[in-house]
Parts: sequence; structure tokens; C-alpha cells
Amino acid sequence: MRPIDLAREHGLSAQAVRNYDDAGVLPSTERSDTGYRRYTPLHAQALRVFLALRAGHGHRPAVEIMRSIHRGDTESAYRLIDAAHVALLAERDTRTEVAAALGTLSTAPAPFRGPPLTVGELARRLDVHPATLRAWETEGILRPERDRATGYREYGPDCVRDAEIARQLRRGGYLLRQVAQFLESLREAGGADALSAFLDAWQHRLTARSRALLAGAAQLDAYLTLRDSVTPG
Repeated sequence: MRPIDLAREHGLSAQAVRNYDDAGVLPSTERSDTGYRRYTPLHAQALRVFLALRAGHGHRPAVEIMRSIHRGDTESAYRLIDAAHVALLAERDTRTEVAAALGTLSTAPAPFRGPPLTVGELARRLDVHPATLRAWETEGILRPERDRATGYREYGPDCVRDAEIARQLRRGGYLLRQVAQFLESLREAGGADALSAFLDAWQHRLTARSRALLAGAAQLDAYLTLRDSVTPG
């Protein structure tokens, strides 16, 4: 088969196939007397594997997995694949914690209006020690501004909201890192209402990536089976 024969199946250019070949995505290729590359069904399956792996792992990891397979280092390839599943599980756990934290909030804090609060004023508002607020800042839960003249912390409306949410979650037994994760997601989403939609979209992304990882693994298994059937011994 020619590069264009492999390319047509995936809507690629022949040059893209040659580039993947040069990058080590495909197994070693024989050439004709005139220098043209000769591909086999094994090469065609290797390209299917790479494109499926790329959907779940990303371009660079997919290349590294294929290179490892072609040099006979399946252990390294499996480690890369396992690491992707571990990372996905950790992200799934984070999403679950954020969703649970959102459900824990008894009420959304009322918007704070007024000049920024000092650390003492905010501590009194929440009935916590000022050292608690500084600890929350260290954990990334709070991000106060600083007065340019004095250097003192200033807690504006967003910071007050985050502090009130943090107090609710801490009273609900959440760890500091879990509170920080929740508030980071809240900031990224743009508010509690938007966070619900954000969590739904996040779940869809996790599901899609899980399916992509499974598809990549299935294609890789088919490739290894085919390779074993055509390799002598």
C-alpha cells in the first residue's frame, strides 16, 4: 500500500502519513527499489491505533506509546496507558468532590456590598480567628488584594463570598484541599448557578475521555494481535 492508501481512511494527506512514519508512529517500513514506502495491513492498523490513542491521551503521549511498542518495550507503553487512567480517576474524584461540596451549601451567600474588609473585620463577620483566614489564603482558598500604601490585606466582595462558602464547607467536614478545589471550580465557572452547568459539562468530558481511552486500548490490542500473527516465531 502507498501512503495515500492509508491516508484516505482517515481523511489525511499522504504527507501526514509520511510524517507519522518518520515520527515512529508506524512500524519499520520497507522501500521499493525507487525509494517509495511500502505499507502493509499492519501499518494501516498502527495508524488506526495512533489516531485512537491520540483522542484519549493527546498527541505526544500517543507518539511515545507507539514508539515504545515498536521498539519492543511494551512495559513502558503500558505504564503510559496506566498513568492516563490514574490521572483520569483523580480528575473524576475531584469532580465528584466539587459536586458534593456544591450540594452541601445550605444557601448561597448573599452578595457583599461595601468597602473591602480588613482581616479582622472579615474574621469577626465569620466568627473565626484571623489566623484561620491566613491559613485559607496559604491553601489558595482566599485571594485577598493588598493595599498599595500599607500592604494590608483587603477582602473585597468575591473574597468575602469565598470565605463564607469556605466556612460552610469546613463546618461540613471538608478538608482544606477540597474547599480549595471547589472554589477554584466555582471561579472558573463564574458562580454557583454556572457551576452546575460546568459540572455537567465536566462529566461529559470525563465520559468522552473514558470512551476514547477504551477505544485506543481496543485498537492497540487488535494491532498487537495482528503483529503476533504476522511475525515469525
